[in-house]
Amino acid sequence: MNDRITLDYGSGGLKTSELIESLLLPAFDNPALSQLGDGALLEGNKKLVFSTDNFVVSPWRFPGGDIGKLSVCGTVNDVCMAGGIPKYLSLSFILEEGFLFSDLRQIVTSIAEEAKKAGVSIVTGDTKVVDSGKGDGIYINTAGIGFQRVDLPGKAAIRPGDDVIVSGTVGCHGAAVMMARSGLISEESPLRSDCMTLHRISAAALDAAAVKDDAGPGSVRILRDPTRGGVATTLNEFTEGMSFSIELNENEIPVESAVDAACDMLGLDPLYCACEGRMLLVCDPSVTENILNALHTVPGGENAARIGTVTEEMPGKVLLRTPIGGRRILSKLTGIQLPRIC
Repeated sequence: MNDRITLDYGSGGLKTSELIESLLLPAFDNPALSQLGDGALLEGNKKLVFSTDNFVVSPWRFPGGDIGKLSVCGTVNDVCMAGGIPKYLSLSFILEEGFLFSDLRQIVTSIAEEAKKAGVSIVTGDTKVVDSGKGDGIYINTAGIGFQRVDLPGKAAIRPGDDVIVSGTVGCHGAAVMMARSGLISEESPLRSDCMTLHRISAAALDAAAVKDDAGPGSVRILRDPTRGGVATTLNEFTEGMSFSIELNENEIPVESAVDAACDMLGLDPLYCACEGRMLLVCDPSVTENILNALHTVPGGENAARIGTVTEEMPGKVLLRTPIGGRRILSKLTGIQLPRIC
């Protein structure tokens, strides 16, 4: 590790993993934390799912959303990806002196609208103000609590032959934020963040899998939203230290032309650009068709696709089969390709 914290430690990639595994896990290790999921499963009279997230996106307003909408979607989605039904959120602001009330009003309105759509209530919170020049306008923390819908077995249950599904086009959020930050996007541009809640999409997938009786419980192995580090980094978290690999077919990965164009302009790879309204899912192949058919009927899931397969060929790796028939290894994100995107 470095002597000082750098932006790379917040990238969601290799340095973030290093920080968690070398400092945070040894200090706080317990069964709930050691799973390193999007949320923790808490035992009690009812199993609760609990998650928390900080939002520091710059600029705070971007095509397709703002930091307020993002703060609800991010935490709601983490609860959903842990197999939960989101119910309650906490909301905390850190405001910089001089931040405009009109901007704060817009952000609060976005939070209220998105929470209503997701069926969650804001039940507690906090506000702090820091000196001018000691912040960046506004930071938000949300924590979410929900009730367990299903007990997902996790990456240990992934096996060769399983399918990898993505619920929609990839890389939209990261590309949109970076274009907005660079001042290279207009109101007329079709490029928009994919920021949205996944409570309907995740429920549709899980319900569709449950219909297939012969697949048995656990036919959906794991859910994850590919935020920081994008699809490539998230799938590396699945394969890391495991006896299987994942092979993706580049031709099958849905990428919008506007995202491709933005990534070409900025020198980015859509597979490493964050999504804030997309779900990755690994499942038994017997339920793949059911899940895809269900997702295609849900707003935001129209472009859902099977993008890869679990194999044994190169354990611990994520491979990409290119359109010309070659293959390359997709590693975890390294460096600070996309800082401050969520």
